[in-house]
Amino acid sequence: MEKFEINILGCGSALPTTRHFPSSQVINFRDKLFMIDCGEGSQLQFRKSKIKFSRLNHIFISHLHGDHCFGLIGLISTFSLLGRTATLHIYAHKDLKMILQPQLDYFCKGMTYEVEFHDINTNSSDVIYEDRSLSVSTIPLKHRIPTCGFLFQEKPALRHIKREMIDRYSIPIAYINCIKNGYDFITEDGETIPNDALTSDPEPTRKYAYCSDTKYNPSIIDQIRGCNLLFHEATFAESDKKRAEETFHTTTKQAASIANDANVKRLIIGHFSARYEQEELLLDEAKTIFEETILAKENLKINL
Repeated sequence: MEKFEINILGCGSALPTTRHFPSSQVINFRDKLFMIDCGEGSQLQFRKSKIKFSRLNHIFISHLHGDHCFGLIGLISTFSLLGRTATLHIYAHKDLKMILQPQLDYFCKGMTYEVEFHDINTNSSDVIYEDRSLSVSTIPLKHRIPTCGFLFQEKPALRHIKREMIDRYSIPIAYINCIKNGYDFITEDGETIPNDALTSDPEPTRKYAYCSDTKYNPSIIDQIRGCNLLFHEATFAESDKKRAEETFHTTTKQAASIANDANVKRLIIGHFSARYEQEELLLDEAKTIFEETILAKENLKINL
């Protein structure tokens, strides 16, 4: 099965602590790297996770709060110092270019590569990136400013050829791609050989959903249903539910309820408030509703 890894670079919330870095993740899909959010210190965590800078070409920013984007200018500058030549694509709310361009003009004169900004609509679910094997869509969230999550969805692979059946019917090589795409084969005698006799099913496709920051928002359930892994913020314990509502964040049990109702396979919670010294409390609360829950932590790698 092809590589589909989630690397946690930071999982803390706005206030820096000695336990956590601000929000950032890197998705390794078939050795192509995609960054989600870029909080302060992300490039340091990039190195600690032993991920190659050169394979990162796309960065997705969920919203323009500092703990999700203050690391961008440093990362962009480092890429230039390393002699990067490939274009870096950044997907974010339209205001990011207005904010970041003066910094690029001042601190990054003579850059060795281009930065291309792609405006995203945080109010709708749109495909914002697509290649032959992967699509990335926005997930509208509810926070104090325009915010969205991201759904990484693997595209269906071609069907697997049964070599013995190809040999049995002496099927020419020119027909193989059609058969992989689901077509039947008709012999010279006019006999139709059904595709399911010639092929087997490909591996199931995989999906990863990233949802941070947001208040409790059941409207996302249909879009993330059946995901192999859901990252959902759980900034507060249930005892601080009122504070969560005031700041447009989610509690542990609310995040677990989203995972349970969406029938995802696993939940990882993060974006922890600095007020909690023992995060096992947050995990225990979430597990009362959704057992397959784990805590995010720096340099954690999860394979789908």
